[in-house]
Amino acid sequence: MDYSSTYRLAQDIRDSEEYKTYHELKESVMSDETTAALVREYRKLQVSIQMSAMSGSTASEEDMQRFSGISALLFARPEVSRFMLAEMQLQQALADIFKIVTEAADLDIAVPGIEG
Repeated sequence: MDYSSTYRLAQDIRDSEEYKTYHELKESVMSDETTAALVREYRKLQVSIQMSAMSGSTASEEDMQRFSGISALLFARPEVSRFMLAEMQLQQALADIFKIVTEAADLDIAVPGIEG
């Protein structure tokens, strides 16, 4: 298989507004160690809560409260809110690309959040 088109796609992603916006905001937001630690903890809790929901159980009350508190702290800062939104937009674009590629390969891969 020739991967040249894959490398062009990777470059197209790096050239996209979604990527540029995300990367610029990431550098700014994550340069502050306290904010970076909060973002890492937010992501960890988010995954844990999502995994609990997917397995049919409920996340602990402590995790839910911590997630709510960290979310409030992060989203109260406009730059962090823009960063989180940019990250979601880039993730959605990548999910769309993944869907197109898996459909082209006639693969039935169920990914949560991606309609198939």
